[in-house]
Amino acid sequence: MENYDLYLNPAKPAIGLCVRAGAGLSDLADAKDWVFGGTVEKDSLPSEVVKAVEANGHAFRDMD
Repeated sequence: MENYDLYLNPAKPAIGLCVRAGAGLSDLADAKDWVFGGTVEKDSLPSEVVKAVEANGHAFRDMD
């Protein structure tokens, strides 16, 4: 099963950032603002998030 890492920004709690597990946030300008929030399985993410990660290497997720 494919896993994804979830990062949270305490200043923007309604938005999560998903990347492939282990990929990190090295290409993100404000990476220091994001905190690792855990690893999630592919099946627990909305399909549009998975597609965006596959296409772009990351995807923002509505956490509300």
